[in-house]
Amino acid sequence: MDRIKKVSFVIPCYRSEHTLPHVVTEIREKMQELTQYTYDIFLVNDASPDNTMETIRDLCEKYDNIKGIGFARNFGQHAALMAGLRHSDGDYVVCLDDDGQTPADEVDKLLNKLEEGFDAVYASYEHKQHSAFRNLGSKVNELMTRMMLNKPANLYISSYFAVKRFVVEDMIRYENSYPYVIGLVLRATKNITNVPVCHREREEGNSGYTLKKLLGLWFNGFTAFSVKPLRIATSLGVGFAGLGFLYGIYTIIKRLVNPNVPMGFSALMAALVFFGGMIMIMLGLIGEYVGRIYISMNNSPQYVIREKIHLEE
Repeated sequence: MDRIKKVSFVIPCYRSEHTLPHVVTEIREKMQELTQYTYDIFLVNDASPDNTMETIRDLCEKYDNIKGIGFARNFGQHAALMAGLRHSDGDYVVCLDDDGQTPADEVDKLLNKLEEGFDAVYASYEHKQHSAFRNLGSKVNELMTRMMLNKPANLYISSYFAVKRFVVEDMIRYENSYPYVIGLVLRATKNITNVPVCHREREEGNSGYTLKKLLGLWFNGFTAFSVKPLRIATSLGVGFAGLGFLYGIYTIIKRLVNPNVPMGFSALMAALVFFGGMIMIMLGLIGEYVGRIYISMNNSPQYVIREKIHLEE
């Protein structure tokens, strides 16, 4: 007789005191149908300013298989995911949102793909119910992961995904200060697929992703898991140095052919400003890498847990 497999749900929570109970109810109702699995739920409060932590305490008190984690301050969605992954012990781990937009009642589609032999499964949406700003951020993130992390062009990345245990074990080996979950999954396996699900409208509130948070997330992705930006900077430096050298030769030849040609001050200043700007950009990029190395060497934590519920200290 086959061993009953366990599914661990990991849900980062922020401003979800009203929506979280509905998500948990939906998971419970669906898992009652999937009798071939046992399950538990990890709710990670990312220092939400509302009563989300109180909601988590109530849910943990009501259900023994719900575990709560509370951060001491806001560390971001990916840090919350890492905390949940580290405490999970399921054969399969499913990560989803706390706002009800990711349909928990379609989790069987993701699990079926894992059963077929895939190591990771991402939900894909035909029609996304995000704001225009959030959709733009998703497109930029899609382009960045494809260019910097070698994501397959036909693979859709979303916040609703499921992975096998060995992928989780590899992901949690990463202990540096800037976790980027997509990069960790792509680093662990390329045996990934998509499954279409319905994307719902947000029940209440707005997305927690501001422009600042999106920019920080993108920086995490291409500085923590790729050296391509440095190689691009080097290539640009070589290219512009070559252009500058050729322009210098052109200027000398032009002067020799026609001594009366004026050497334009404005053209010189434009060139200086342009190349000076390129140098500053490249130095700033290198400084970003060096700064992150420095912070990681100082053992800056991914997250700090203030409270655990139904978990051993």
